[in-house]
Amino acid sequence: MSVYFPDVQKYAPAADAKVVENIVKYCGIALRSVDSSLVSATDKEELARVRDGFAARKLGLDAATADAGIAKVIERMKNERRKSRVTFYYLLAEVTGTLTKLA
Repeated sequence: MSVYFPDVQKYAPAADAKVVENIVKYCGIALRSVDSSLVSATDKEELARVRDGFAARKLGLDAATADAGIAKVIERMKNERRKSRVTFYYLLAEVTGTLTKLA
């Protein structure tokens, strides 16, 4: 089981471990650096990278749908100072109804 799974479960108690593992594989080397393993919700460039990268390429979302989903995830994680990239991506897929694309 992934070391990221407990953090995902804080927000999605019924999280799918296989989906979490697939997100970890997608992120790959980025998770080795503390800085790149986190999502900065206040950095517009970072959020654009999430939208144009993971949301568009992996989830197949258009920009408007991705932006709306990102806003929902930011609201959901607002009390979390250090937002794990894996958790953020899982929740983005969850709120946009695209978890099956990661299974």
